[in-house]
Amino acid sequence: MKALELIIERIILSSRWILVAFYIGLVAALAVYAVSFGYKLLKIAAGVFALDEAEMILAMLSLIDAALVASLIVMVMISGYENFVSRFDEASEADNEVSFLGKLDSGSLKIKVASSIVAISSIHLLQVFLNADKYADGKIMWLTFMHLAFVASAVMLGFLEKLMSATAKNDLKDKG
Repeated sequence: MKALELIIERIILSSRWILVAFYIGLVAALAVYAVSFGYKLLKIAAGVFALDEAEMILAMLSLIDAALVASLIVMVMISGYENFVSRFDEASEADNEVSFLGKLDSGSLKIKVASSIVAISSIHLLQVFLNADKYADGKIMWLTFMHLAFVASAVMLGFLEKLMSATAKNDLKDKG
């Protein structure tokens, strides 16, 4: 019976490597998104003298939005791999140390993802406000409510993470 238990545990532990397929898929998605970003940038550069100030601001906001989405993808890939699959060998080498590797646990990842979603939502909402004449009032209201829901979720996640870390510190004090 113990041998069967050991085999099941090894299978379950080894199954974490299936996540690598998802992270490689995110790498491919990031590459596709980079091509899309390059296309947007070329369109903006081609129309730089034809765009008025408001259109240029909207164009720059769309590039910032794309950079935030790309950063979010990278953050999820790296921290997900580090937390659930394996540590990066490069992180332990003093010469090639990348400062952010190994510093995002699942709790801080949730906070960073929520913060990124709020930032992306903020930029999108700003774009909507700058083009308010093209949107119905009801749609603007719902987009604002959705943004506020993202903000509230991020604040709650931050509060819960702070509460959990304080509880963990108190547990360590009680044991020590």
